[in-house]
Amino acid sequence: MAKSLLEQLPSIVSAGKRQAAQILEGLEGRNKVTLQTRELVIPSKDTATADLFRGSRPEEMNRDGVPNRLIYGDNLLAMAALLAGDESTPSLRGQVDLIYADPPFDSKADYRSKIILPGVTIDQRPTVMEQFAYSDTWADGTASYVAMIVPRLILMRELLSDSGSIFVHIDYRVGHYLKLALDEIFGREAFVNEIIWQGAIGDSSAKNKKFIKSHDTLFFYRKNPSIVVWNDVFQEHHETNQRRLKTDEDGEYRLGPIDNPGGGGYQYDLGLGEKPPAGGYRMPKETAMRWLDEGILVVKRGRVPQKKIYLNPDGVRCRDVWTDIQTLQKGETTGYGTQKPQRLVERIVAAATNDGDLVMDLFVGSGTTAAVAERLGRRWVVSDLGKPAVMISRKRLIDQGAAPFLYQAIGDYQVEQAKSTLGRSFRVGDLARVVLDLYGAVPLPPEESASGNLGKIPSTRTLVMADSPSRLTTVSTLRRAQQQRDTIMGGFDKVIVLGWNFSASIGQDISALNDDCLEVLVIPPDLLDRLKKKGTLDKLAGEIRFSSLQYLQAHVASRKVAAGGGEEIRVALDNYVLLSPEAINLDEKNRAALQGVMNAEPLALIEYWAVDPDYDGEIFRSVWQDYRGNTDNDGDELRVVIEAIVNVPVIDGPRRVCIRAVDVFGFESEVVVDGVEVTR
Repeated sequence: MAKSLLEQLPSIVSAGKRQAAQILEGLEGRNKVTLQTRELVIPSKDTATADLFRGSRPEEMNRDGVPNRLIYGDNLLAMAALLAGDESTPSLRGQVDLIYADPPFDSKADYRSKIILPGVTIDQRPTVMEQFAYSDTWADGTASYVAMIVPRLILMRELLSDSGSIFVHIDYRVGHYLKLALDEIFGREAFVNEIIWQGAIGDSSAKNKKFIKSHDTLFFYRKNPSIVVWNDVFQEHHETNQRRLKTDEDGEYRLGPIDNPGGGGYQYDLGLGEKPPAGGYRMPKETAMRWLDEGILVVKRGRVPQKKIYLNPDGVRCRDVWTDIQTLQKGETTGYGTQKPQRLVERIVAAATNDGDLVMDLFVGSGTTAAVAERLGRRWVVSDLGKPAVMISRKRLIDQGAAPFLYQAIGDYQVEQAKSTLGRSFRVGDLARVVLDLYGAVPLPPEESASGNLGKIPSTRTLVMADSPSRLTTVSTLRRAQQQRDTIMGGFDKVIVLGWNFSASIGQDISALNDDCLEVLVIPPDLLDRLKKKGTLDKLAGEIRFSSLQYLQAHVASRKVAAGGGEEIRVALDNYVLLSPEAINLDEKNRAALQGVMNAEPLALIEYWAVDPDYDGEIFRSVWQDYRGNTDNDGDELRVVIEAIVNVPVIDGPRRVCIRAVDVFGFESEVVVDGVEVTR
């Protein structure tokens, strides 16, 4: 008979501990996980009114000079990178003051997202990478869910400071099992509260033959129970108490008893004709006389005295049952399915942290934790596996006028997946041969391809290069491929480059090379996940599609000295070509609808775009942004503006301007314009 989940739990926790230990052991190795900075966002959204030098000073970070971080990718890898640190950012081990963890906990949830475009709505399934993450999480029901969360909780504990706290937000299906795992990881003595939050009401229809679900649970632990960081937070006074209130010049109050409920209290007479309590007073006579002088002791002839108990205008100290935060407030909705109210997260952050503390959320969703931490003066690091989540979060923070923050991604995602699929000691050449095989190419002999990444299509003169997952495919890669096409084995007619990760300007680079005998295709980012699931290459044959790249066309219209001082740079979008629609997780109906928009209005596919007027070739510093939903400029929620007016300080000499765009599916592309001179 199969083991119950309770019987499996010890081995699940042990396996999670081993997985976490392996990650911690690898933090110092040369192959440690790193984060790749995609953008330094200096919020300065486009508006109808020009504001000279708006957002032009990137040094205005947090008070300690370190920017906050929004990270895209698997949070297990993100935590490994944060624990390891790098040359520019020290390790966050023991540095985090609060973690709010709100992992997805509905095995039957529909994680599809609706993308509203002009004239059509696209129903997009999660990216395959997200689908694999969700399917792995729920493959064996609650058991695999707990197996997913345990190593992550262990790494979260490593990130917490000695005075740090963690709140884990969960529901009734897995909460009791997760509580056992939390006790094992943090210690039962570290458990502080079980909080009941009455949020959205569940199925209230007549067909639901049970009590209606109306709450989630939050488990609150401190890393070190003897080090307490705490600020009182308050709930509103209960309405029934409000009806018994009286008012004087000092505020609202109710009358409370002053007798000793257990008997044996102080026995005395105030001499005002009062009736002493049968069990005696609970305070000595000196205290009663002082209260009488202060006017807070109410004495009436023939009656037991009462004390005025004034209401705290902030409310009552917060209980562990929260019924006063039920829905999102007006204007708060982002359209993200699992969005939590700001007031919920605000209560947690306000209670468990102080000004300047570091807050972390590794399932950030719609960005509520980052938005709240920003507003309350806390530092923050947040991440999510979902592209829609990080896109919504970035827009939300820009809209809020947040301090500059980094948008980062896992630098070695495919490498880590390869290690998981092919073993920790895998060689890049082994993976290249897998890619070549799936594309239908035969590897070249070792003497012609020492690294094993070159092949040819049988019965053709077509060379195929499978690039490494550990680096970006750049224009240098393409030039090397051209050279190999012309020199290896007497030369080939054409070369096809298969890449995992591309420089954002690769589309512009391909166009500039203007080589009809060079083709660049994208290796499906979920290839290794699929290989892990299917087990053999034969089972994947015919299923894998290598798609063409997306690219942006844009130009700098002018650069001139502005009338009020500084410079004005005008940048215009010309066209956008989307990644092959076949590579996007859509059904045929939605793919056809998307193709219609691509043909009619390709720039309507741009979700977000930004400008760096002084691009250094390494870090993209966006000092101007526009995005769908920003109605401060033209009132159009479904389109971005196609011209940017960026006001910047004057510099001598030419500028290097970079324009970066992200489409509605999360694919990035950029255009770099060199040598932009002042126009008169």
